[in-house]
Amino acid sequence: MAILAVFHGQGFTKQMYEQLRKEIDWEHNHPTGEIFHAVAFDKSGDIHVTDIWESEQDFDNFLESKLKPAIEKINAPMPMGGVYPIYNVNAFQGIDSFRIK
Repeated sequence: MAILAVFHGQGFTKQMYEQLRKEIDWEHNHPTGEIFHAVAFDKSGDIHVTDIWESEQDFDNFLESKLKPAIEKINAPMPMGGVYPIYNVNAFQGIDSFRIK
């Protein structure tokens, strides 16, 4: 069952996110089961992440094998949040401009 993972990280900055992107390189080494990834930063500079995964197991595997070790390596705070079964998803035409090519 597909899941929605929603996390926020106080003290997790854009610089840390860019380090994490380089460390994991998910744009070129796509994690198994990840469908969608979006990140925003609020006025305080804290991160907010929303992902869609094919299954909670795929997310957990990525979290344990890649994400947690990389976050520890760059010495960033672990974001807090939750995982929820997806009830509905709509993807409209504008989504194409965000596809990784």
